[in-house]
Amino acid sequence: MKVAVIIPAYNEERTIGDVVRVSTATSIVDEVIVVSDGSTDLTASVAREHGARVIELQENRGKGAAMKVGIDNCSADIIVFLDADLLGLEPRHIEAMVRPVVSGEAEMTVGIFGHGRFMTDLGQIVAPYLSGQRAVEKDVLEDLPDLEVARFGVEIALNRHVRTCSIKVKEVTLDKVTHLMKEEKLGFWRGLRARLKMYWEIIKYLQKRRM
Repeated sequence: MKVAVIIPAYNEERTIGDVVRVSTATSIVDEVIVVSDGSTDLTASVAREHGARVIELQENRGKGAAMKVGIDNCSADIIVFLDADLLGLEPRHIEAMVRPVVSGEAEMTVGIFGHGRFMTDLGQIVAPYLSGQRAVEKDVLEDLPDLEVARFGVEIALNRHVRTCSIKVKEVTLDKVTHLMKEEKLGFWRGLRARLKMYWEIIKYLQKRRM
């Protein structure tokens, strides 16, 4: 089975290189695709330097739309979604997410941070299914509604879809993996505004789905 890693990224030049490097070094991964979602920094060039195929969107369309572009541009049987701001990622983490899908134990796995940093671990304890780290059969994504307009509500869309379709899901602990928080990337106040914007997009998506 062919495995592709898709990494949606918006202005992640600080971390994208390591995420791509680890992904390309993972023996079970056949292709790494970075979708630069209107980035204005060096995200695209850094990703290329580390071996990714890069698709550049001219404007920021949101995480869900970037993921959809990645899906539409790969022919893999299994897709691994990774956030572009991960820290501590190793090939074994990707392999641990893919293995249950290859074996048929699950149709989708969700990677949960563990034993990393307190704040990021706590966030995943409170809301584990908001994790952006997943391995999933591509067929599962074919009928997923609203992906392109979900923006940061994309994980909610995936969770709702797997429940509706009774898809087998398994959690996988990503030991010592964490991510760069928005406040660390942008400074406290800009980071806080970006975090609140992310939460608002999730809430808007939930409200839209209830209508």
